Amino acid sequence: MAERTDRDPSLRELALEATIGGIGVDADRPIPVISLDRFEPRRAEITDELWSAATDVGFFQLVDHGIDAELIDRSFAAAEAFFALPDEIKARVPWRRELNAGWESRSQVRPSTRVSDQKESYQMTGPNMAGLWPDAELVPGFRVTLEAMERASWRVAMDVLSCFADRLGFDRDFFARAHDPDGDGYQSTVRLLHYFPMSAADFEGGQWRAGAHTDYDCLTLLFQREGQSGLQVCPGEDAASGRWTSVATDQDRITCNIGDMLMRWSDDQLRSTLHRVRGPRPGESSPSRYSVAFFAQANKPALIESPSGSFQSITAADFLQQRIAANFAR
Repeated sequence: MAERTDRDPSLRELALEATIGGIGVDADRPIPVISLDRFEPRRAEITDELWSAATDVGFFQLVDHGIDAELIDRSFAAAEAFFALPDEIKARVPWRRELNAGWESRSQVRPSTRVSDQKESYQMTGPNMAGLWPDAELVPGFRVTLEAMERASWRVAMDVLSCFADRLGFDRDFFARAHDPDGDGYQSTVRLLHYFPMSAADFEGGQWRAGAHTDYDCLTLLFQREGQSGLQVCPGEDAASGRWTSVATDQDRITCNIGDMLMRWSDDQLRSTLHRVRGPRPGESSPSRYSVAFFAQANKPALIESPSGSFQSITAADFLQQRIAANFAR
């Protein structure tokens, strides 16, 4: 079947990003909070809640998720310790586009803003890390912590995706197989992020901590710290009018959002929503902001096929590299 580029999610979302670089206005909108407590006995109820959130705002927050708070704290401590290193030390483990792993700083340029995001990040993609781990003496426990965080996040992500598989008519383990850590071409990623301090003048002058964008993956799990705000979402019709809703930074909640891969796999039923990290307004302080993200990205050979055949099939490897190429400076 010929590709319908007017409806191709990846191309369409890039086109939308390019039109929405302005500050916009604030808008109140509830972000659903969903408990995963007693997951199996409550699977049908949880699936209903997840489906409602994912087909509406595209964002939701998980509580009772089972990830140890101590592990989350260690992950943030590892992030702060790594980013505190001099740039010349971090540059020893540089980000490599073809591996989607390593450290970068101010290299991500969103189509929405056409300026560099004011942040640095370190990405861990398990099979691709040879030579890209920082010296263990400089950041003790770094590798062990990130690998544990990846495993814990994967488990939660697969529970959520199994609910979507049920509703989409796939078998329950469909997405777990597509994201198999022991399978060929595993590319799910843990990303540590450090957003630099910013002034209100910088923000009003056109700088962004992270410009408006959608995620490339199936599902994002984002861990935030209290008092380090800035994440905003702009779902559905709000995108046309630039109405942005702030997301609470409750550190007991995992903030989740649908990505472009899953939107394509669901024939657009699930919403990959624009979001951004804004800077401070006059009178607000904006010190460093840290976050930890897990991106559930299907293994490279996985074929992303819309159930109705509306979109041309594409491997997860090609899909991811297509999006990376559009969002990072060369």
